[in-house]
Amino acid sequence: MKSLLNVKYWIFDLDNTLYEGKTKVFSQVSKKMTEFISKKLNVNLIKAKEIQKEYFHEYNTTLNGMIKNHKINPKEFLDFVHNIDLNFLQKDLPLREELKKIKEKKYIYTNASNYHALNVTARLGIEELFDGIFDIETSDFIPKPSVESYKKLISKFKIEPKKSILIEDIAINLKPAKEFGMKTVWIQNNEPWASKHSNEKFIDFKTKKLSDFLKQVNMLKSL
Repeated sequence: MKSLLNVKYWIFDLDNTLYEGKTKVFSQVSKKMTEFISKKLNVNLIKAKEIQKEYFHEYNTTLNGMIKNHKINPKEFLDFVHNIDLNFLQKDLPLREELKKIKEKKYIYTNASNYHALNVTARLGIEELFDGIFDIETSDFIPKPSVESYKKLISKFKIEPKKSILIEDIAINLKPAKEFGMKTVWIQNNEPWASKHSNEKFIDFKTKKLSDFLKQVNMLKSL
């Protein structure tokens, strides 16, 4: 863990990373995606769910599949699926405290929209603690783990990969980061699509809770 003392750029995934995956956020978004596909393609909800899953696995995000195959308006899709109730998300004071102790640059890197990122971080009480958000629109709708998306992130914020760390709940999204020279942290979970590849060598650290991991690093810095 001493290798993290040289990190100058902290990059955080959003969903199921800044908050625990057992919350209702993703299930709400998933349901909205199914509704959108059903209405847009004029299919029933069962067929829409099949398309949703198929596109997610083939194109890394359902949105990417809808753009490529049906030329939908991505903003319309994002506005619809992220119009969800986040009132159950509570302020995370331990996470806020540990993030405040990190004086280096901090960024959010998400396949979701900027609106969703602002909404989530506001609910958690950490919205002003980041130096920037790299959302799916900023990435020209090229999602993680496409290498092109990481290149755009690095270029936009002038990040030095070998002085950076990426923290993610989807294991495969850490692979390109490692190839660029970043340190990697996987948020442990039991979701098959997120935990696949979780035992690969491109993962440097694992943790069940982000605030606990940050606390360990901050304590090491204080020695």
